[in-house]
Amino acid sequence: MDKVTVIIPAYNEEKTIGKVIDFIKNENVIDSEIIIVDNCSIDKTKQIAKSKNVKVVSCNIKGKGVAMLQGLKYSSNDIIVFLDADIINYESNIIDKLVSPILNENIDFVKSTFNRKEGGTVTEIMVKPMLDLLFPNIYKFSEPISGIIACKKELLNKIQLEEDYGVDIGILLDAINSNAKIKEVNIGDITNGSHKDKTLKRMRDMSKQIMRVILKKYNDFLNK
Repeated sequence: MDKVTVIIPAYNEEKTIGKVIDFIKNENVIDSEIIIVDNCSIDKTKQIAKSKNVKVVSCNIKGKGVAMLQGLKYSSNDIIVFLDADIINYESNIIDKLVSPILNENIDFVKSTFNRKEGGTVTEIMVKPMLDLLFPNIYKFSEPISGIIACKKELLNKIQLEEDYGVDIGILLDAINSNAKIKEVNIGDITNGSHKDKTLKRMRDMSKQIMRVILKKYNDFLNK
């Protein structure tokens, strides 16, 4: 199981999507395919992605989780890597770092952690306190809502991806609930190009979506 599909959901990422694609192409990944999911962009994201000779699919329903599911439907390999489209400085060998535990340690799901230069407000103020309160006995993940992950496709096919920004915490909690083998891997320094543009309203909306999923998964755990 050494074939990798890299899926990148993208909404209005014309400033970074070309650089991210070029970076992935320069990585030494066995039998990889790259899928860009254009999620209702109104800028040149789709055109730039197409110019890079990668698979580009459209998702006409807005939502990160919907876009991830759309990419998954078009994937043809056994290992799925999801990357963010707005990271401006991925470190080399990131794909290898994410995929190696799956190939060499029989891990089902790899969650990234990183040396954050900015952002993290929603994680530190809302997500971690909620997880500590509702799931005190689970491993304390450094970046529980990181969208930079690798996963066996068979695991993703067994869970229901949430439609919005709650998708990342939903995958993590579903993986825990299904007793999947999970590992957290540090991928180095990253800078998120869109963090400086996040308004309080956007962070509030993200927090609401993530909180809804955490409460939903808590109910699932209670009924397990």
